[in-house]
Amino acid sequence: LCVFFIVFFFLLQVLNEKKLQEVDSLWKEFETPEKANKIVKLKHFEKFQDTTEALAASTALVEGKLSKNLKKILKKIVAKDAHEQLAVADAKLGGVIKDKLNLSCIHSPMVTELMRGIRSQIEGLITGLPSREMAAMCLGLAHSLSRYKLKFSPDKVDTMIIQAISLLDDLDKELNNYIMRCREWYGWHFPELGKIITDNLTYCKCVRKVGDRTNFASSDVSDILPEEIEEDVKAAAEISMGTEVSEEDINNIIHLCDQVIEISEYRTQLYDYLKNRMMAIAPNLTIMVGELVGARLIAHAGSLLNLAKHPASTVQLLGAEKALFRALKTKRDTPKFGLIYHASLVGQTNTKNKGKISRMLAAKTALTIRYDALGEDTNAEMGAENRLKVETRLRLLEERGVSLV
Repeated sequence: LCVFFIVFFFLLQVLNEKKLQEVDSLWKEFETPEKANKIVKLKHFEKFQDTTEALAASTALVEGKLSKNLKKILKKIVAKDAHEQLAVADAKLGGVIKDKLNLSCIHSPMVTELMRGIRSQIEGLITGLPSREMAAMCLGLAHSLSRYKLKFSPDKVDTMIIQAISLLDDLDKELNNYIMRCREWYGWHFPELGKIITDNLTYCKCVRKVGDRTNFASSDVSDILPEEIEEDVKAAAEISMGTEVSEEDINNIIHLCDQVIEISEYRTQLYDYLKNRMMAIAPNLTIMVGELVGARLIAHAGSLLNLAKHPASTVQLLGAEKALFRALKTKRDTPKFGLIYHASLVGQTNTKNKGKISRMLAAKTALTIRYDALGEDTNAEMGAENRLKVETRLRLLEERGVSLV
């Protein structure tokens, strides 16, 4: 019986196969290096040239593939003892070896226990390799393998969406706080301006450009405000009931306006980034519920793959878990929608039909999520077709009063 083990490439040959039959007590045979050497002995050893070569071999083994180096070793060494069985820790890899090299491979609880014993006494089984050097090599390979998996794992691409939508929500909260503070602060000096200019970004741009209200009469803000509103602002500035403030106060208010404008511009840029990411990763989901709702669903589930595992009923109620459990506990009516409530198809229907539309939309959305997560195509035809079906049934429900089951 030959055992294949990976840190470098090396093969171990079992000397006493009878001992392997006692799986529960096999660990006792690996309590010391001396005992371990009576069970297995080194048959072949081959060191990797560098970390890149070791990483390539390791990733192939993790994915259940047969690398060129391993194939060469198995052909050269094990093929000579064709009557021997090859013990492998990974059943999938054993199947590949059997198919390509026609070698008899076994995978069982005995093999798992044997591998555990070999790991515990690996330093005694391989002579001439200092333990410090081996620990450094194992650590370096582990770090390289972790970086590779994090970089190339297809499950990690939606991490950018989760981070972007979380940051977008944080920016909205901060913007609301900053704008509220700006309006309240400048409102002591020019309270009438807040009623005339309702748009927050325009308000901040106007305050930043003019500063003190006495400057409105001589300032040209036509690039920010329409002509009628500009006249109203100048007229209100002349008869304002606000208090006088110092130049230092105005400078601080202007600095706050700069922050609001800068964050608003970055939010616009982040939204465009999120929109492009969603269309690249989940185009069908984006068409069904929009990029914001789709991104929030992915973030709430943890990943697109996790979201694809949820049934339509769960997709419908994602984000309303507290309300659901509270309703179940108090034996009241359960909620009809969660995050999906903010989708445009639900928003444009009347209150009476929101629950029915949410159920239909969740059913079609669950299909598009699975298509995006597990399908090979990247087109958005399925999402467009399903959205059209929901829109058609919504129109029938509202215009003709057709009841949906």
